[in-house]
Amino acid sequence: MEERLKNLKKSMKKTCFSQLEFTEANRNQIHKKIEKEVEDDEMILLAVLQLLLEEKTGHDVAKQLRSRGILKFEDEEGLLYTVLHALEQKSYLIVRWHSDYSKMYKLTSKGRKVLKKMETKRVRGVLKLSNLTGMYES
Repeated sequence: MEERLKNLKKSMKKTCFSQLEFTEANRNQIHKKIEKEVEDDEMILLAVLQLLLEEKTGHDVAKQLRSRGILKFEDEEGLLYTVLHALEQKSYLIVRWHSDYSKMYKLTSKGRKVLKKMETKRVRGVLKLSNLTGMYES
C-alpha cells in the first residue's frame, strides 16, 4: 500500500501539480489577504457594536449591516447569530425576549467600554470576529 501512495504522489507531481508554483510572492499575497480579512472583521465588529447601542433584533442588525455595505452575513446569517451569542457570552450584550418572541440585543456597559476603546484607540486586536467564531486563528 505504501508503494502505491508513493506512486500516486509522483504521478500527481507530474500531472496535477506540475504547473503549481508557490513562491515568496504567493506567500506574501496570502499574508496580506489574511491581514485584510482581520481588519475587515474588526470593522464589522465595530459596526455591530455601534448598531447595538440601541436595542435591536438580529434581523434588524443584519439588515442595517447590509445597508452599510457589509455583506459578510448575506448568505450566512447564522454566523451573525454566532457572533451575537459570543458577544453575549462575553457580557458585552444583554439579551431579552420581546413579547412577539423576538430576541432583542443591546450593549451592556462592558460592551460600551469595548466599543469606545475600539473607536478611540483603534487598537488592533481589541476584539476579533475570528476569536468569537473560531473561523481562523490570528
